[in-house]
Amino acid sequence: MPKLLLFLGCFLLAISVLILNVPQLAQFDWTAVQWMHQHHLNSLNNLAAGLSAAGGMPFVLFLAVLWCLRLAWYKKYSDIVFISTGIIGSIGLAWLLKCLISRPRPPEMYFLVKTYGDSFPSGHSLYAAALGCLAMYVYRRHSKHALICLLASAWILLMGVSRVYAGAHYPSDVLSGWSISFIWITLLYWLMARYPSANK
Repeated sequence: MPKLLLFLGCFLLAISVLILNVPQLAQFDWTAVQWMHQHHLNSLNNLAAGLSAAGGMPFVLFLAVLWCLRLAWYKKYSDIVFISTGIIGSIGLAWLLKCLISRPRPPEMYFLVKTYGDSFPSGHSLYAAALGCLAMYVYRRHSKHALICLLASAWILLMGVSRVYAGAHYPSDVLSGWSISFIWITLLYWLMARYPSANK
């Protein structure tokens, strides 16, 4: 699984960078945002708003703290270090890249939700992918690992699509958010697996 996620991350990152830098491909970004805007439904609007709140940094940190507290009860300290480092690193990467790239968001007329910061990468998509990947790795020996991976994948996909639907991001922003988390969390997993004594 780590090799697959790393390959997928590199592939999606390459696509997102191409879309960002090639004008002919950038048209896809605009077309997707406009198409989503033209197909808004009240029920989906409410879902997108709910996902926007659930996928923001404050709630992600809250979930991570609850998760770590539960693991602390079972003395899973290496998992706590893995999750904490993964989430904090994801947040740092998201905002560092936003500042460095400074890509404007889609026009405000498309917004369904409040937005903060620049567009590339999508922070919500990056955080969702980070949580999903962390769950896949932390519970890799769980008897229901396949179900956990399925639910995590659905969460990642739903969050990313909702950001485009809400007019807050272009598809390439979402792809970059996913890819950065896939790469970051996988490299962190390999690092901690290689030096397990440093996590005790």
